[in-house]
Amino acid sequence: MKTTSRLIVSFMLIMSMLISVNAQNTLSKVEWQEDLRHLQTIIHKDYPILFKKTTAKEFDTAVEQLYNEIPSLDTHEIPVAFARIVSSFLYGHTQIPFSTVAKNGALPVNLYHFNDGIFIEGVQKEHQSTLGAKVLKVGAKPIEEALTLIRPVVPAENDNYFKGYGLRFLTVPDVLHALRVIPELSDTITLTLEKDGKVFEYAFPKIELRALSRSYLYTIPNETWISSRSMDKTPLYLKHLNDKYYFFEYLKDSKTLYVRQSSVFNHESETLKAFYSRLFEFIDRNDVDKLIYDVRLNGGGNNYNNVHLIKGLMARPNINKKGHFFYIIGRNTFSACQNLTNEITNYTEAILIGEPTAENVNFLGDARREVLPNSKISAYLSYAWWQDKPQWENKDWTIPHIGVDMSFEQYITNQDPVLDAAMNYSDSGFILDPMAHLTQLFMAGKYDQLKSDAAEISKNKNYRYYNFQDEFSKAGNRLISSGDPTAQKSGMFILQLVAELYPESVSALYSLANAQEINKLNEKAIESYTKMIALDPKGSLAAVAKSRIEALKQ
Repeated sequence: MKTTSRLIVSFMLIMSMLISVNAQNTLSKVEWQEDLRHLQTIIHKDYPILFKKTTAKEFDTAVEQLYNEIPSLDTHEIPVAFARIVSSFLYGHTQIPFSTVAKNGALPVNLYHFNDGIFIEGVQKEHQSTLGAKVLKVGAKPIEEALTLIRPVVPAENDNYFKGYGLRFLTVPDVLHALRVIPELSDTITLTLEKDGKVFEYAFPKIELRALSRSYLYTIPNETWISSRSMDKTPLYLKHLNDKYYFFEYLKDSKTLYVRQSSVFNHESETLKAFYSRLFEFIDRNDVDKLIYDVRLNGGGNNYNNVHLIKGLMARPNINKKGHFFYIIGRNTFSACQNLTNEITNYTEAILIGEPTAENVNFLGDARREVLPNSKISAYLSYAWWQDKPQWENKDWTIPHIGVDMSFEQYITNQDPVLDAAMNYSDSGFILDPMAHLTQLFMAGKYDQLKSDAAEISKNKNYRYYNFQDEFSKAGNRLISSGDPTAQKSGMFILQLVAELYPESVSALYSLANAQEINKLNEKAIESYTKMIALDPKGSLAAVAKSRIEALKQ
């Protein structure tokens, strides 16, 4: 019965895609404009909640611009433009699917963003000579410029969502042309690559989307695809990718239990509730000193399944304590797994390790499918607000206590520096919450230690995802704008510290100069404004700085 149902569903999906493709190829420009108006109307009528990061006015302005451009656009450019409109809400659940903009095909490569660049992580075997190459250019565009150009079409909530899910758009000729990464549409895209110390160009042909072979952002090797990773062994985080959503393995020598949960959906072979029950039974019956829970590949599911894990952890204080419970997050951690991450940070003593999540802490999810009447394009629009944290604690992402990422060499040799950081953690004075630590020093008036610790912390790679400059600047500016003389002096101290820690930052100097003006320190303000101009003479703030200098000299 289940097999029959699946066949029917698959047949219906295929027919729906064929109808959609045919409809898009035969639409008049007027019909495309009608679809755009329909999309605009239903968003205003049924999804006003989407207007959080962009305003209704900004959305309508973008719609009007596209409406007027449609008559001059090629057919392949219009779905990309629609995806760009929907992606402007900056919520990952609110999107026109990748399969829509890539329906005409993609390059036979799988790209991955490591800490030392973007590499061809996997490729079809006939292009094996490019495997493991670093990507320098797409067409004539340097890779960073190409990424900037394609970003608007990616429904990216934050930089890590884009790093994880955005690179696939870089392999789609329709997208590359529509966003002017390449000047002319072509079925062959040339990449400039670097491998073994040599730089060369390689022209990749377009293939059908269904011919791709990847899962959880990584290549799945088969008879036509190869991975750059050595296949002599499989690191724990990549085990059972095709057959298990979740598993655990006991590392007896270190009394460590490693768990990988790559979905918040139930698997057909075992529900999450049953898995959690089996997991905690093992913990209770064995000598487990350390629990490492890995959700770096977890893109979500049903967040109602989270409760049994949280209850089980809270009931076991012997494992739910600092230095014994580690929780690994990353660029795939999204949706219901963001809810799980929020609950982990709310109710457990976990030390978070890895990369930031791909989701906002509080976010819009639960998208409805809206089918546009003429093109039959599906737009998925979010309607449910999930808030696990107070609104003033909302962030673009959850960042780890200990930031760890991976180089290409570490990946291909099956190293796992993230797991290593959890395995080798030692509570030898490491500050898990640096902002709280620095705040306490400030409140205690320990300014010399504050300066010393702030300088050391800001350079520590373990804190690479903390935006100290932004956090310090916000705190300093709040104190400056308070109007209280004592608070303003404190704000001045903080902004001066920021300028010392980040001497190449124009914004840090601008905040300091503004504070100096407020405190009637005109000569110092002129000095700070002058440094700003020297750092970025053509920048937008340089003109402001010049006008302020003139005013202060009068």
